[in-house]
Amino acid sequence: MIRATLEQIQQIRAHAENTYPEECCGLLIGKIEGENKILIEVIATENSWNAEATEFLSVEAGSKQNRFSIAPEVLFRVQKETRDRNLSIIGIYHSHPDHPAIPSEFDRAIAWQQYSYMIISLSQGRAVEIRSWFLDENRQFQPENNFSNQL
Repeated sequence: MIRATLEQIQQIRAHAENTYPEECCGLLIGKIEGENKILIEVIATENSWNAEATEFLSVEAGSKQNRFSIAPEVLFRVQKETRDRNLSIIGIYHSHPDHPAIPSEFDRAIAWQQYSYMIISLSQGRAVEIRSWFLDENRQFQPENNFSNQL
């Protein structure tokens, strides 16, 4: 289960609405206590999706309206900074403009098992739902212990 405050959810929601019609993305920073992931900080990042990402990841072409990428140098920098604070990257969030908060095949192709994946569904620029998912041992997404938040 991932635990987030209303303020953190609102921060993610605002980022998604401000980047519409493109996908937003960001990092979820926190700590793991037993079965719980405790969200401490939300870090909005730039969606760095481009043609090189398509080639590097060997995935179908797309645009920032249906794809996202966090630059590797951003991931490494944040990973180091969080480790220095005895925290970890516990997940990634991104938006699905005018699509449900359900992981796509692209999301599955780039997912890592140790992370939670929060997806924000937007309808005509307004956030309507946020759900969290994790990748199981068969590389299939599962809902994160009923984490669901109608916005």
